Amino acid sequence: MLRVMTEPPLLLGLDLAGTFAFALNGAITGLEAAKLDIIGMLTLGMITALGGGILRDILINALPPATFSSWPYIAVAAGGALIAFFLSQQLRRFTLTILLLDAAGLSLFCVTGATKSLDYGLGPAQAVILGAVTAVGGGTIRDVLVRQVPTVLTSGLYAIPALIGAAIAVTAVRTGVYGVPAALGAAAACFLIRLAGIRYHINAPIAREDKTDEDKSRE
Repeated sequence: MLRVMTEPPLLLGLDLAGTFAFALNGAITGLEAAKLDIIGMLTLGMITALGGGILRDILINALPPATFSSWPYIAVAAGGALIAFFLSQQLRRFTLTILLLDAAGLSLFCVTGATKSLDYGLGPAQAVILGAVTAVGGGTIRDVLVRQVPTVLTSGLYAIPALIGAAIAVTAVRTGVYGVPAALGAAAACFLIRLAGIRYHINAPIAREDKTDEDKSRE
């Protein structure tokens, strides 16, 4: 029998909110990119929502992962994916729906990933890294399954906001001020930075390439 979760209410609430946002995002992405049926959308939505958390729990030795030991995770992920299926037409009318849901999931998971890692005895730097892994893990698996280059590899302001949000959460915990305001503030910082990157097409610096003969001839 699956047990009910015993995580702190704040961590649980943020984790489930992130799970729901990513489930919607994964299912809609599957529909847009690969025209999946209900089973495909359900599968992709759940993988997107739960993949990062499973990776985190395996790495911090929180076994079995919360996904498999606590029923609300699976229920929320499945519910989000099914809502995306039945309301797909309405959700697809908003051009930024997928990006906003992805940013929301990214923001919530970077906070919960970092704080849970601290709870399991990891140091601040390791917790920040695992916060980012939690945030980008499910989306990376999603992109691979629909045969897209993962967003984390192509968007400069994807992993960076997750690292910043995780760092803020870790700092709040280490200084003893972590609570609802600090957690939401860390998630909001990640969310706003991600949206700024989308809105203003901001990317991290990339390596310079040598000009081709064709480019030189144009000068």
